[in-house]
Amino acid sequence: MNRICKLFNIKYPVIQAGMIWCSGWELASAVSNAGGLGIIGAGSMYPEVLKIHIQKCKKATDKPFAVNLPLLYPHAEEHIKTIINEDVKIVFTSAGNPAKWTKHLKDHGITVVHVIANVKFAVKCEEAGVDAVVAEGFEAGGHNGREETTTMVLIPLVRNAIKIPLIAAGGIATGKGMLAAMSLGADAVQIGSRFVASEESSAHINFKNKIIETSDGDTMLSLKKLVSVRLIKNKFYNEIEKLENDGASCEKLAETLGKGRAKLGMFDGDLEDGELEIGQIAALFKEIKPAAVILKEIIAEFNNSVNEIKDLKF
Repeated sequence: MNRICKLFNIKYPVIQAGMIWCSGWELASAVSNAGGLGIIGAGSMYPEVLKIHIQKCKKATDKPFAVNLPLLYPHAEEHIKTIINEDVKIVFTSAGNPAKWTKHLKDHGITVVHVIANVKFAVKCEEAGVDAVVAEGFEAGGHNGREETTTMVLIPLVRNAIKIPLIAAGGIATGKGMLAAMSLGADAVQIGSRFVASEESSAHINFKNKIIETSDGDTMLSLKKLVSVRLIKNKFYNEIEKLENDGASCEKLAETLGKGRAKLGMFDGDLEDGELEIGQIAALFKEIKPAAVILKEIIAEFNNSVNEIKDLKF
């Protein structure tokens, strides 16, 4: 049996990424009900809001689901208390030291997965006792590794460095992409951008429509002096790019970024002044669909692709 399916007790080795402003209980439960692992993105939620989303997700699905928690989030400790109190069984941590909370979470019977972007931190995750690692390549949307290592390079590097289950992320939205990642050594895939453009995603419809309009080259890594993030090019991106090209300080960049910029773009739908986080793979899909349909299509294409290449030998 696939190691990730066994670890999470799910049908398919497909994980929906926990994305701020886009992955609430509706998306998480829809993906879990379809056989994958849905994730509630806690990074954009106050503690009392996270509690509501967990409770609603439990009512909407009897399948496993997880919570994603960026450890640098100001309310991380309160979120962890909520996760434990609400008996969440799986947690994906990111943006911080995995050693800080892994043992505490595992002591409460929680399966812990940490998101990394390089080999060094993958090894640290294994040493910290996490149950699995998500290795996220440069193609990914949202906050990204500064090393700019692509998924095709990162996955085999991490696979060679650790023994625990490995989940590939970044630039994956199709069954063929899933097969490629697993051929490189991944046990499963984590998909974000494709599920942002789903009917159940909590992203604003303006943002969803913008995503399916993107072409290759329409996203770029930005704000590397602060926290690297991949953005759709718009008025805000252009302002940041000019500041960076002019050698602006971290303080000036932070002042321009301000607070609530991601919410403004992705949740409120301001396509000019908002921060629009999405991966390069958005150029590949052109329809907003139900999450269950997206997952079904990915699995069907994966199986068809396996059949197409099984006799391919040289």
